[in-house]
Amino acid sequence: MKQFLLSLLFISGAASIGAQSYNTAAGLRLGTDWGLTIQQRVAKKTTIEALLQSSLQREEVLATLMGEQHFPILTRRLNIYYGGGLHKGWINESDDQNVAYKDPFGLTFIGGLEFSLGRINVSYDFKPAINLSGGEQKFYTQTGVSVRYILIKRDTNIFGADKKRKNRRQREGIRWKFWERD
Repeated sequence: MKQFLLSLLFISGAASIGAQSYNTAAGLRLGTDWGLTIQQRVAKKTTIEALLQSSLQREEVLATLMGEQHFPILTRRLNIYYGGGLHKGWINESDDQNVAYKDPFGLTFIGGLEFSLGRINVSYDFKPAINLSGGEQKFYTQTGVSVRYILIKRDTNIFGADKKRKNRRQREGIRWKFWERD
């Protein structure tokens, strides 16, 4: 229990580091459902994720839109995250099949771990969904691995301070003997 509390305290302290090393990433999500995923950073530690996926267990296609809050662990390239949003589904009906339920609509929650290296972002998540109307069941659970390509990398500083410092060094050169006056 002590190790868990110390780990939680350490993760909380590391949350002051800026999250995510990307602005936009898109790719595939594979697991109990498979499909396409795209994430867009909208604030320092917040993304919006859109999913379009087909179920391997049901004859449904789901579109999901979620907001996610990211918390870095040691570095902004390794994050835990959680969030939620809405989903809307469509039943894939064939002529020889009589489906006894309507198109699903409801709430989706998500929690997971993501890691970015270079232009590749990989995440593992648990994504429960509650159907407020329709659907084969009222409650779905999904797990998946998402592999995304980082389309737009994030600047190291939102306000461009690192770029200003680099430009100043290029103009002035680096003053190795900082103790001497000009």
